[in-house]
Amino acid sequence: MKQETPFLQMSSICKQYPGVRALHNVSLDVRAGEAHALVGENGAGKSTLMKVLAGAEQADGGEIFIDGQLFEMDSPLRAREAGVSIIYQEFNLVPYLNAAENIFLGREPTAFGFVSFGEERRRAQALFDRLGVDVPLHVPVQDLSVAQQQMIEIAKALAFDCKLIAMDEPSAALTPQETAKLFELIHTLKSQNVSVIYISHRLEEIFEICERITVLRDGEFVGTWAAGDLDRDAVIEKMVGRKLEDEFPKEVFSTGDEILRVENLSRGRVQDASFAINQGEIVALTGLVGAGRTEIARMIFGADRHETGRIYLDDREVRFKTPREAIDNGVCLLTEDRKAQGLVLGMKIRENATLPKLSEFCRFGLLQKRKEHDAANLKLNELQIKAPSVETEARTLSGGNQQKVVLAKWLLANSRLFIFDEPTRGIDVGAKREIYLLMNALLRRGAGILMISSELPEVLGMADRIIVLCEGRIVGELSRQDASQEAIMQLATQRTIAVAG
Repeated sequence: MKQETPFLQMSSICKQYPGVRALHNVSLDVRAGEAHALVGENGAGKSTLMKVLAGAEQADGGEIFIDGQLFEMDSPLRAREAGVSIIYQEFNLVPYLNAAENIFLGREPTAFGFVSFGEERRRAQALFDRLGVDVPLHVPVQDLSVAQQQMIEIAKALAFDCKLIAMDEPSAALTPQETAKLFELIHTLKSQNVSVIYISHRLEEIFEICERITVLRDGEFVGTWAAGDLDRDAVIEKMVGRKLEDEFPKEVFSTGDEILRVENLSRGRVQDASFAINQGEIVALTGLVGAGRTEIARMIFGADRHETGRIYLDDREVRFKTPREAIDNGVCLLTEDRKAQGLVLGMKIRENATLPKLSEFCRFGLLQKRKEHDAANLKLNELQIKAPSVETEARTLSGGNQQKVVLAKWLLANSRLFIFDEPTRGIDVGAKREIYLLMNALLRRGAGILMISSELPEVLGMADRIIVLCEGRIVGELSRQDASQEAIMQLATQRTIAVAG
């Protein structure tokens, strides 16, 4: 039977930044061998609390106890000595080193003053055997899947005799099969008396693997409950401080003229993709990860050249050689990875928002900063971006507000066809609803939306039509009325099942 005395106890933690109270009297306790969910909206304080626990940030007040002993978490090394490890969304791995080299980086086993690569691999394999996973030991981690890289991070933590692992959005980039494997791994860790703090915006997951749930809101502790005492709606209400009516506020508009039509589009794994999008509608492109959804988006946007097929915009054939040509014709792509591809994080909101059409803010070769500021500020207010001003750096914003900045730049570029690739990945439920409302506003203006999403509730809640891909081919189209999770998954897996059978 698990001990009831908390392995970790964080009591009345406070953290203040200039002009921002990030944490105020926040408490968290985690028992040995427990999976404990930590949830809250973007900006609620989850990441700050974990940085304090990891020794990356020092609290202004409060205490941290490990196994009943007071610990001063004044550095990451001190946290490691306490048996605490944090696995962030952006993995801390050296891409050109293999799994074993990453696990033991800086503390390699030696023999006669030389690194013993054989011993290093033996120890790494023992860790993977303990976890029950298979990860190649000779392959650079940059060539491994996201799921395999995550296993390396977990093995690295266990190599330090870790007793508690905090996982920040661990399933965000995983396929359903990889997520199921992650859950098996978490159950294995719990059986070995390792504690897990699980941070996720996918609330359905926490009920599957977590015993208790702690909710933060606006940097304050709301409460801790047994997972069995709450349901999804109750968690959302505690996160946002009110009942969230209509999680998917979809409006249905009369469709207008055809904006986009693709005929027999092919490149690589994508073969003979054909569909159309009209003004005032959201067409969802869904299927398993790797089915070819993002590849289609990149061809439409001019990021990749299609090998065969045709693309029509407003009934006129186009063959964009670059994204610049697509942008100039009113096509935009909100990329899946907004931090790496959608924003320049070190630049200000103003600079990001005007970047696609910078020439319109120049006169005689000189940038008109006042004009640029006014245009960006108009979108900041229109989209309700939560930031002190348009001079705020994009890196400091929450995920939902970063996505709004990406949207602001495409609105300033006068886009009419919006391609949303995983529009709400890593965004909390409150911010998701705001993105959905902005989608409605775009449709009201006469735009069309192609939405790529792995989240079936989102697809069912927001799409007018659903196109299902399987192994690079369109295998079916469903109307909003006829669609269900079961119908989508049956189409999305049919070729795989046929091959397997």
